[in-house]
Amino acid sequence: MADPKGFMTHPRELPKRRPVDVRIRDWREVYEDFPKPALEKQASRCMDCGIPFCHNGCPLGNLIPEWNDLVHRDEWRNAIERLHATNNFPEFTGRLCPAPCESACVLGINSDPVTIKRVEVEIIDRAFAEGWVTPQPPAVRTGKKVAVVGSGPAGLAAAQQLTRAGHDVVVYERADRPGGLLRYGIPEFKMEKAHLDRRLAQMRAEGTEFRCSVNIGADVTAEELRASYDAVVLAGGATAWRDLKVPGRELDGIHQAMEYLPLANKVQEGDIADSPISAKGKHVVVIGGGDTGADCIGTAVRQGAASITQLEIMPRPPETRPGSQPWPTYPMLFKVESAHEELVDLGGERAYAVNTLEFLGDENGRVRALRLVDVRGPETGFAPIEGTEREIPAELVTLAMGFLGPQREGLLEQLGVELDQRGNVVRDTAYATSVDGVFVAGDMGRGQSLIVWAIAEGRSAAAAVDKWLTGHSALPAPIPPTARPLV
Repeated sequence: MADPKGFMTHPRELPKRRPVDVRIRDWREVYEDFPKPALEKQASRCMDCGIPFCHNGCPLGNLIPEWNDLVHRDEWRNAIERLHATNNFPEFTGRLCPAPCESACVLGINSDPVTIKRVEVEIIDRAFAEGWVTPQPPAVRTGKKVAVVGSGPAGLAAAQQLTRAGHDVVVYERADRPGGLLRYGIPEFKMEKAHLDRRLAQMRAEGTEFRCSVNIGADVTAEELRASYDAVVLAGGATAWRDLKVPGRELDGIHQAMEYLPLANKVQEGDIADSPISAKGKHVVVIGGGDTGADCIGTAVRQGAASITQLEIMPRPPETRPGSQPWPTYPMLFKVESAHEELVDLGGERAYAVNTLEFLGDENGRVRALRLVDVRGPETGFAPIEGTEREIPAELVTLAMGFLGPQREGLLEQLGVELDQRGNVVRDTAYATSVDGVFVAGDMGRGQSLIVWAIAEGRSAAAAVDKWLTGHSALPAPIPPTARPLV
């Protein structure tokens, strides 16, 4: 363990965010550097709790107490070995995961939990800086060929594990660069793409091949894919977005979040000079109160929006853990992300328990306003409250209301895989679909979920594929597909 009294002598501390008026002028990550002595103190807060519930909170089964202890002891190289033992991409999860491990931390029962995410980020960033993260090509090749469809976190995890097991792995991505939502869904200020690119360079050096701008199901048929590979892993994510079917939806200026965010990222990649969907000088409304909505807010702020309003149909969450969500479950709490700080600084609003009734347009067919109404809770079916109807200006609207499952047209229809009632791909306890030799991992089989679940499922599916191909596997399998998340 770390310092046996660390949790009593050191309060929880996080790195500071750069001042709002400074960070909104660029697209760099928002956090300042965290001094090494401060981080080691935070790692020392990890207590000898007997049963580390953080393991259960983390789908990857990260060995959190072990690498906290190693950081406290200044044994950073050993710490990255323990971190990589369960997680292929801690630089992603440390920045993007909502940290169910921290919600399950025993210290969090009556105090502030350990700052697990920040320790994780600092371990991997130092490991890259010191040159400790190197390619791990397989010693022996099996001659088996595996296609991975989708290069998001589930696909990347499956591909890296299968490559290291000795198989010839090709990852197909329909976008022009690999990474999936990591590349084009996550804004640069949340995770700079240099972190993604250096990991992809490691994977290429290990032998993983990436073929981009290839839409499987269109450019390559399902039949052609199966004929060319010994096994196929479906990891295309849940890309069928939820729409808002109200009058005026057809007006110009109303876009899905995943139409808006990728273009902003393409500007940062240097592909285009300006986004054709820009918030500059406009009154922006973001519909959806989750992480994707916050990404839209931060992007609109940096593009120079005149005003921003975020709408959420659910009531405002509590600021402390409610009795209905006891430790160690992941509670739904009111959060203030960096984008929300920027929203407040701009004079914007986060409105809860409101429902959009209609989009109003101008004579040119563009959205100019949004008509909304306050509503009661979900137990009433979001019944409107009389006398609360009103209009707010809206010249750009982004819909960030989540996803309904994988895209069925194309590949899934051609494969003929069985789907469940939610539209997700059905799989058995070995991640196998109803089609022989075809496996599925991540959101395509699970439904919209967290990045840690995607990586855990990618690792587990890789072990299942390896065993199916060779009769045995030494790859770790964190979770069976029947496991359900706490989040």
